[in-house]
Amino acid sequence: MLNMVFLTNSWLSSFNQPGLCITVAVLLHYFLLAAFTWMCLESVHFYLALVKVFNVYVPKYILKCCVAGWGIPAIVITIVLIINKDFYGNGSHSEGNPFSNFCWIQENIVFYISVVAYVFVIFLTNTAMFITVLLQIHSVKSRTQKRSRIWKR
Repeated sequence: MLNMVFLTNSWLSSFNQPGLCITVAVLLHYFLLAAFTWMCLESVHFYLALVKVFNVYVPKYILKCCVAGWGIPAIVITIVLIINKDFYGNGSHSEGNPFSNFCWIQENIVFYISVVAYVFVIFLTNTAMFITVLLQIHSVKSRTQKRSRIWKR
């Protein structure tokens, strides 16, 4: 959906309908945040599968993942819309080309908080999960090598 909204964004912004442009910008923002949220959930799942292998039963795990994956971006979008729906709009880059318009976030502060900071937090989470998984794999490998040396003796 992110790709579909992104590819039709320029065409839809050429209609010069503020409501349509706000809707497209909100959808683009939502699907972008949802894609990154699902990426973060994948790293959490990776962590649970490789580090917390035993005794990890999470009741209604898929339901909780879906609520987080689709709900957290919705909360961010709702907060931005409650503060001011005019944060979304049509950003024209060139007056001569009507297809150079793009519906997106108009305020830099809102962009940096609701996109850049959000992605940065997910990047830090994914990095932490990745390092934890690598350390776990390394410790399992070193324990296996020690056992094999003991058995050889």
